[in-house]
Amino acid sequence: MSREDFIFTLGYEGIVAIVDGRAKRKYRGYSAPQLAEAGLFKAAVCAALYDEDQAALEKVLRSYNSGTEKKVATVEELKRVFGVTHVPKDITKVNVF
Repeated sequence: MSREDFIFTLGYEGIVAIVDGRAKRKYRGYSAPQLAEAGLFKAAVCAALYDEDQAALEKVLRSYNSGTEKKVATVEELKRVFGVTHVPKDITKVNVF
């Protein structure tokens, strides 16, 4: 699974990732902090996870907390908020819509 496919995955159906093609085309190449700045926090978390960039995750957390009333205490909690904890290894097909 490519970085962009993971970042813009809407969900999974078994071993198939369902990807938002419009967002993928528009935001391709953005860093995690850039995605957060654009308000795409789930995508930002995914980008940082894919890149294995803890510093980017911290930046996304700060950006998220600056724009919400309900603050998130840790990066781990932020990952749970968006339901993304790791890059899946068993995805063998991607459907872009």
